[in-house]
Amino acid sequence: MSENLIKNIEFKTVHNMKSLVDYQEGTVVSRTLAQGDPLSMTLFAFDSGEEISSHTAPGDALVYILDGNAEITIGGEKFELEEGETIVMPKDIPHALYAKEKFKMLLVVVFSL
Repeated sequence: MSENLIKNIEFKTVHNMKSLVDYQEGTVVSRTLAQGDPLSMTLFAFDSGEEISSHTAPGDALVYILDGNAEITIGGEKFELEEGETIVMPKDIPHALYAKEKFKMLLVVVFSL
């Protein structure tokens, strides 16, 4: 029996990526699309003022902004990203995300095997 590696999304259906996760007041909402080796894919919706504090990851993490505007700090350097922009946060380097306004993103983390 084969197991689907991608989950929480209907197969063979056209989707608008930013509509797959909804904003909720006062919180960060996530929807995991894939989890495991060699990568994970997660959609996030941040309400204004919400954040993920500084941390490191065991793999390179690509962020693609689907909606809104995000402030991303990587190794102490701040970056402002808008819809349609992307950045890579290198593995083992502290990074944080802050929502100056609501934003949605796709996060893809690629792990070393």
